[in-house]
Amino acid sequence: MNNNSRKSVSSKVLLFTTGALVAFAGNSILCRLALGGGWIDAAGFTCIRLISGTLVLLLILRLSAQKRASISSGNALSAITLFGYAAAFSFAYLTLAAGTGALILFGAVQITMIAAAILSGERLTGTEYVGVSLAFGGLVYLLFPGVTAPSLAGSLLMTAAGVCWGIYSLRGRGRGNPLAETTVNFVLSLPLAVLLIFLFPGHSHLSLRGILLAGLSGGLASGIGYAVWYAAIREMTTTTASVVQLAVPVLAAGGGVIFLDEEISTRLIIATIIILGGISLAVFNHGNLPATGAPHESTGNDEKPTQYPPIRGERDRG
Repeated sequence: MNNNSRKSVSSKVLLFTTGALVAFAGNSILCRLALGGGWIDAAGFTCIRLISGTLVLLLILRLSAQKRASISSGNALSAITLFGYAAAFSFAYLTLAAGTGALILFGAVQITMIAAAILSGERLTGTEYVGVSLAFGGLVYLLFPGVTAPSLAGSLLMTAAGVCWGIYSLRGRGRGNPLAETTVNFVLSLPLAVLLIFLFPGHSHLSLRGILLAGLSGGLASGIGYAVWYAAIREMTTTTASVVQLAVPVLAAGGGVIFLDEEISTRLIIATIIILGGISLAVFNHGNLPATGAPHESTGNDEKPTQYPPIRGERDRG
């Protein structure tokens, strides 16, 4: 590859990566804007987000070279964890600020995946243990009762969303066609999304603006965001992909200030430094965790092969 080609690839990766990170942060901003403004209920937001995400992903898949996708490309448990993430995410943002929610989500995802590695028998180095401890301690500090502490119920819901997304990412590790798999999992999650509406009939509230915001969250920030992310991580190592996502909570907090007039507390700033610093320590010394944000596609750019066994039942999927 000549220098011009390398520059072209680098520029493309930078553009795709930036777009994907903005999209991921945008999910938090769009959700908080819709729910905080009372434009839509959480169940309705979840349902419309998953429906619009499904439609956009199906369109992208049809237009891409990865046209072959059957129901076997997905997985029922993966679809359930995808739905669990989306539902908990929406209900959490009834009470959380955009930046706080994104930080809790990101920290919970990373801690979940590192915990899975430990439970699978992998030994962490001393530095990795320090990093994990710092990240966990930062979350505890953020949630510790006090005047500036975020809502406990919202925090627990967002933690649950992070755990679900961490499991979803782990289950998609090493899949050869992540776009097709995610598309089918979105399709399989739709019955649960519709069921969620019937579980909260007295809370149903829809407006044109709320529907539009939920549609943008699903179609633009989720559907297109995931597709662009898949394109970007093809040219990245797993460590790089994990580290660049440290920007998502920061972008979400900045967006919350600009678009939602949210304030950034000293507690949030300190917790952000501790959590992201701890995750950085763990990830830099642990280059084989799958990148979050989507099932991980093996691209040959990982620094070292995965050393822990697959999650139980993973071999039987598809």
